[in-house]
Amino acid sequence: MKKISLAFIAIMLLAVTALAGCNNEDSASSEGKSKKDVEQVITANLGGEPYTLDPAFASDTTSFWVINHLYQGLYAYDEDGEIVDGAANKVDVSEDGKTYTFTIRDGVAWSNGDSLTAKDFEYSWKRVLNPETAAYDPSQFYYIKGAEEYNTGKGAVENVAITAKDDQTLVVELNNPVKFFPKVVLGEGFLPVNQKVVEADEDWAAEAAGIVTNGAYTVSEWKHNEQLTIQKSESFWNADQITMDTVNFKMIADATTEYQMYKAGELDLVAALPAETVEQEKSNEEYKNFPSFSIYTYTFNVEEEPFTNAKIRRALSFAIDREALTENILKGGEKPAYGYVAYGVESPSGKDFRDEAPEYFKFDSEKAKELLEEGLKEEGWDKLPEFTLKYNSEGNHKKIAEVLQEMFKQNLDLDVKIENQEWKTYIDTFKQKNFQLARMGWSGDFLDPYPVLNLYTSKSSSNFTNWSNSKFDDLIAESLVEQDENKRFELLHEAETVLMEEMPIIPILFQAQNTLISKKIEGIRLDVLSKPDLRFAEKVSE
Repeated sequence: MKKISLAFIAIMLLAVTALAGCNNEDSASSEGKSKKDVEQVITANLGGEPYTLDPAFASDTTSFWVINHLYQGLYAYDEDGEIVDGAANKVDVSEDGKTYTFTIRDGVAWSNGDSLTAKDFEYSWKRVLNPETAAYDPSQFYYIKGAEEYNTGKGAVENVAITAKDDQTLVVELNNPVKFFPKVVLGEGFLPVNQKVVEADEDWAAEAAGIVTNGAYTVSEWKHNEQLTIQKSESFWNADQITMDTVNFKMIADATTEYQMYKAGELDLVAALPAETVEQEKSNEEYKNFPSFSIYTYTFNVEEEPFTNAKIRRALSFAIDREALTENILKGGEKPAYGYVAYGVESPSGKDFRDEAPEYFKFDSEKAKELLEEGLKEEGWDKLPEFTLKYNSEGNHKKIAEVLQEMFKQNLDLDVKIENQEWKTYIDTFKQKNFQLARMGWSGDFLDPYPVLNLYTSKSSSNFTNWSNSKFDDLIAESLVEQDENKRFELLHEAETVLMEEMPIIPILFQAQNTLISKKIEGIRLDVLSKPDLRFAEKVSE
């Protein structure tokens, strides 16, 4: 069977001509206006309504983008992307690597004037672990002694080794030494919330007026599905280092509209360019391209027919021409994914983790047909039951879904339905496992294979596939306690092999970030792990 047709590719690229006519007019001159007189306001686009601004329930990059500007944990990132002290200014680690003692800074406060204390962290972390909270990802705390037992109803909160000894001292005991624990604590689930505020109103994070923060910004206005505005918090201990006063987040789902708004000067940056505009923008001095430690996938619900069969799942993977997708459609530096862990992790050998592993699959329509026939025979089906591919409306997801739909038709003669939803609805659909095959992307919490592979263990709160494999679980568990880095990476490679053979998810591509940043703005930090950091940005002209 032939590759995706040139005619189909041409259709996908027709929008370029229309968009190319939208030129970015130079803003009015700021003659006579010094740099320090320029109003420090930036306008960006979230792409949709954030799912939540409560760190305990956030799971998506849209919510994280705002949340990371509102709250600060024990550690933080500085303007150069280095890990530095955050709300804590001293950390002592025991000789055996199991006990961390954090000292909270003097004078740190919440945006409502309350003092920030070690007790806020104890409350917030145990709140995530409380089974009644039903937080998004309590499993990220399972490194801590007693955490898993409490969260799974097999232990008491009193036995969770998160203890505020006094207002400034937080002591955390781990089950085993974990070298990367400081990076784990940078996760959004470890951010503090104000106990008094949370307990006074269960909907405290639903409107701007109720949100109390301890980070660089507060929420000054939230017009749902339209705009969210954050303002620099004068109560933040490090406010003098925050150069951007106000950030307006629009909520435009359509990528083409977002691009046109940027060209019209209504936005100061585009975090993710529409695929059809990338080629024409590469010569623009405002264009930035950089890698992302993230994987674009489609997730199977392995308890929903027809994806109860691993061979049928693998058949779909072999039917995808990833090179045609990345090189002819997206063109933004994305790489075909022939494994799961993204590029960017250096192994003990000095090689990239990805380069050490084999290609677990490739585009091969004959192999795809063979696997499909074998799977149908195993299930006793004459033909494949119908299925729907679900995706969220924002960005390039519609384009990619249509390409996959065409490839499944051309290479497996399957008539696949596609269905889209706006982001907030889609997140609920995904978490409720109300799908057969659904789009999702995962970014690593830090540059290591462990956090992304751990997503698919049986204990993971982020495993929405209904897939479970004891061998995979054991390999991940062994890697966590293994202190020899060479052996640890061997275990992680073995785990990835199991995941790719069973294929509860289809890796599609390793993502890249293609952005436009106005030349009026300096100091935006771009990072392989997150959305643009706007805290240290500065507007240099109107």
